[in-house]
Amino acid sequence: MNDKMKNFGNAINRLIAGENFSKEATRTLFAEILAGEQSEIHQGALLAAITAKGPTPAEIAGAWQAIYELDTVKSMPRTEKPLVDNCGTGMDAFKTFNISTCSGIVAAAGGVCLARHGARALTSRCGTVDICEALGVDVECSAATVSGSIEKSGIGIFNGMSPQVHPQALFRILSQMSFGSILNIAASLANPVKPRYGVRGVYAKSMVKPVLETMQEIGFEKAIVFHGDSGNGVGGMDELSPGGESFVAELRIDGSVHDYSLRPEKVGLKTTTTLAGIAAGNDLKTEAVRILKVFSGRDKSVMYDTICLNTAPILYIADEVKDLTEGVEKARDIIDSGRALAKLSDWVKTQQEVGSSGEQRLAALLEEV
Repeated sequence: MNDKMKNFGNAINRLIAGENFSKEATRTLFAEILAGEQSEIHQGALLAAITAKGPTPAEIAGAWQAIYELDTVKSMPRTEKPLVDNCGTGMDAFKTFNISTCSGIVAAAGGVCLARHGARALTSRCGTVDICEALGVDVECSAATVSGSIEKSGIGIFNGMSPQVHPQALFRILSQMSFGSILNIAASLANPVKPRYGVRGVYAKSMVKPVLETMQEIGFEKAIVFHGDSGNGVGGMDELSPGGESFVAELRIDGSVHDYSLRPEKVGLKTTTTLAGIAAGNDLKTEAVRILKVFSGRDKSVMYDTICLNTAPILYIADEVKDLTEGVEKARDIIDSGRALAKLSDWVKTQQEVGSSGEQRLAALLEEV
């Protein structure tokens, strides 16, 4: 066994013992993983150890730096407005339908320029990439095609599990995992366009502040991070909750950080007494049809309210509205006017490569709405 493997093994032992690592030390460890210099046993052990300990902002930033610098295709769409990324980390206790994707589409229809970066399901039933694909978006396309979609339709998604986006190793590592880890945060932040504005839902209240601090550390200028309490004992969610209190940290353009809690009533919505209506299903096609029913105006239930609630911070961070209450109102108008469905159709047309059948897939789903 060489010295590099021994040193790596020693680092794992130190993490298991609860030691926190610097950004630079963590970057070195993840650089060795990405370069294939450590065994798969060591790779898995490191991910488990650092996740079980609880990653610090410095450790998340170090992992992000290795992934972004060494294993991310860089892209820079030409847009007049600032690029915004929104996503949930997964790993939450209560699994919902893919709220972040729906909210991203509505926000894009409201004038926000969305450069999204997500993955297939690791700990959930339906990942962001999975539902986008089910709706007709080409998720296996090149980074250039995604950038073109952002320029033309104001929204695009980079597939974090594609070798066309992360060509060295991340796609391989993520495709072999079915447990949550530090990569749910660090890898999701390795967006090819390196956006400066971001909205993120996290799996635990204790992660709200560390993730916001990480985002500030790696260059975000404005960001909102939150975790929602279900309110009925079924666990929290990496979304703003329609059924209970949400815990929020906001990074403003002047560098200040503001912490606050949020209930649906504060932004003009009723708190729901049951979350069955937003629980994740097991079938992607059924999930896609559920979303299209909301966008088509056929469903004004808790799904509709939840999408509006989670669209609000995206509109707010992009300065399209003055506060979250106005954001909810604008989200309602976007959906009710048919603009969300039109934006989805536009997105499916623009994020496509030759031979893709996304438009036909979306049309077939709409026949079932």
